[in-house]
Amino acid sequence: MVSFQGLVFHDRAPVYLQLSEHLKRQILLGTAAHGDPLPSRRELAAQTGINPNTAQKAYRLMEEEGLVETHGNSASTVRLTPALRAAIEEELTQGLVEQFVREAKGNHLSYKRVIALISELWGDD
Repeated sequence: MVSFQGLVFHDRAPVYLQLSEHLKRQILLGTAAHGDPLPSRRELAAQTGINPNTAQKAYRLMEEEGLVETHGNSASTVRLTPALRAAIEEELTQGLVEQFVREAKGNHLSYKRVIALISELWGDD
């Protein structure tokens, strides 16, 4: 079962968006796969300490994004295709790099300095 336990929310984005991003990260890391069950909306609310309406909103978003399938009254499951996995990887990678570049520029680091630091810290080349 996909776990949301231990998820720490931040103030930069609405909680329902953070829940969707958490599932995307689990998919990207390989800890959530196609067909894996998700907790019920009530279980999710209890696990994370959020309002059940927020949990419902998160599930609705994840269903709209194509990440989750729910058939009738049965449990919701992860829905994953190769194209969806590629889109998730692109989205999360792009966001990570954009944030890094913004912060590096905000610290007045030059492109050359950043590349030198990355090369030094990457370590396995």
